[in-house]
Amino acid sequence: MPHPSVTRITSARIPTVVGEFDLYYYDNSLDEKEHLALVLGDVETPDEVLVRVHSECFTGDVIGSLRCDCGEQLNRSMRLIAEQGAGVVLYLRQEGRGIGLEHKLEAYNLQDQGYDTVEANLELGHGADERDYTVGALMLTDLGVDTVQLLTNNPAKIEHLEALGVRVSERIPLNPHINVENEGYLQTKVQRMRHLLNLNGPKGRFANGHSDSTNAFDERVQAHFERTGLPYVTLSYAQTLDGSIAAAPGQHTCISGNASARFTHQLRAQHDAILVGINTVLSDDPRLTVRHVEGTHPRPIILDTHLRFPHDATLLSGSGPKPLIATGPDVPETRRAALEAEGAEVVDCGDASGKRIDLPRLLEVLSAHGIRSLMVEGGSTVITSFLVDRCVDHVALTISPQFMGGLHAVAAPGAPSGDGAPSGRPAHALPRLENRRQRWLGDDLILRGDPVWEASA
Repeated sequence: MPHPSVTRITSARIPTVVGEFDLYYYDNSLDEKEHLALVLGDVETPDEVLVRVHSECFTGDVIGSLRCDCGEQLNRSMRLIAEQGAGVVLYLRQEGRGIGLEHKLEAYNLQDQGYDTVEANLELGHGADERDYTVGALMLTDLGVDTVQLLTNNPAKIEHLEALGVRVSERIPLNPHINVENEGYLQTKVQRMRHLLNLNGPKGRFANGHSDSTNAFDERVQAHFERTGLPYVTLSYAQTLDGSIAAAPGQHTCISGNASARFTHQLRAQHDAILVGINTVLSDDPRLTVRHVEGTHPRPIILDTHLRFPHDATLLSGSGPKPLIATGPDVPETRRAALEAEGAEVVDCGDASGKRIDLPRLLEVLSAHGIRSLMVEGGSTVITSFLVDRCVDHVALTISPQFMGGLHAVAAPGAPSGDGAPSGRPAHALPRLENRRQRWLGDDLILRGDPVWEASA
């Protein structure tokens, strides 16, 4: 019998929301299935390559079923590979752990009657897991990959691949998000299939499609903190099509819809702290708490160079944590003492001029306070300052499909600036976005990406 083989038939460039991949189509001598390899960057030169060997799951990958964690694993693997700059996702057509979509749906019906995922397969005359990784191993060889960092929770997959000659140097876990639909399925994976899962993670926040999982966010925050020692900063605000964030300066304007408001509150719950400028406090008297989703309130951080913070602000009397107010050096001691008596913490973070907050210095102060992630919401002066000072790691922008002709989120280079904002900025002081992804929430468009500044700026 001839040795099994694979043949690369064709390929195409595939831009995705996390990065640009090449998709390779393979023929093989073992079956008539269309196995695929999604490749990003140089995977031949490195000694070891980040790899996900993913078995097809129409229900999870395509339509976002909550009965499994497959779609989440696929999307998270693509994102991790994009963040590393190189890697492979093998997409093997082994639906339902090898039993096919028809029998998988029949197994789902049995699970609804009380069988677990293993019992359902056995009841239908199948094995608990009928997958074979021979084609996958041959595809990796064809791609020039022999040593992998494997994105998996399944020790059996590691054993099978190593038996086929693929060296697994490290296992990278893909911890799932747990919901009422997949909890029993995941427990069965642990108890009966040896999967290495942490089932004590966050519940009720299952992520698939283009959303960001809490686990992936926590990993980005941790990696950023280990590299810089500073909080990971997310800039998030809502604007109209013409860039307006309010109808007029100092006027509270509701821009985003209910669905995107929930998204904003989910972001708040992910971050340790949330920051706005004093003008937002004076005009809106915000709570800055998490209300539309379950989660912990972030600590409010207020930029207030001249310590104008009002004693009757909701941030002092509300249910959330007391604010940290970043101010300048020459503020009245009586006001400082009065605010601290009401629970606020006042810290001097003014720059040498005393006219604005030194944002890099503020981030160091926040790090010393144990804050590893910071969400910046505005207003215009704050948004502009964080962008110009290169103190933003990620942008999450809500765009409402309307025109307003009001106050713009970012001041034009060289335009007069407000309290604390630099003036006379060159055009290249502002970044562009890379690693862009977008999705609709209700009527609003959510655009996300990572800011990149010109090297000459």
